[in-house]
Amino acid sequence: MRFATPFVVALSVAMVPAAGMAESPASACSQDVPAVLRAPAGNALAFEVQAEGVQIYGCAASGGAFAWAFQAPEARLLGPGGRAVGKHYAGPTWEASDGSKVTGAKVEGATPDPAAIPWLLLRTASHAGSGRMGEVTFVQRLRTAGGNAPATGCDAAHVGAIARVPYRAAYCFYRAGAGN
Repeated sequence: MRFATPFVVALSVAMVPAAGMAESPASACSQDVPAVLRAPAGNALAFEVQAEGVQIYGCAASGGAFAWAFQAPEARLLGPGGRAVGKHYAGPTWEASDGSKVTGAKVEGATPDPAAIPWLLLRTASHAGSGRMGEVTFVQRLRTAGGNAPATGCDAAHVGAIARVPYRAAYCFYRAGAGN
């Protein structure tokens, strides 16, 4: 059976409260981060935001097998009191409300919680604009909740279907400066 419109899967996850752009020792960026995900010496935490959105997957066929394939993130970046301060989308790209952008490239990953998407360390691949994201050198994705590809629902009848899976994460942005 073919669907006239893309089949959409939505999963609910426990949402963690949004935090501000904390730079204190109690921030999500400084607590229990695996060594492989730490920003290299010479980079200092500039700011952190919480992300609330979805990880988008498409049902695809390859060699007779069917699987959910990651397509892109789509999230709001939240600052103090849950105030929107930017967005996160394909690239992966983080765009601040001032229009500045940073695109990252994966350096390393870790999976402290198999029920959630991995934590990541990304290095800057490109910048646009001279605002908040203009001097970012590294980005960490930490404290993830949800976002994994669905375990079922991708088969011959659903090729082309889209799954938008809710997720939360803390994103920590680093700039060249004193060691962290």
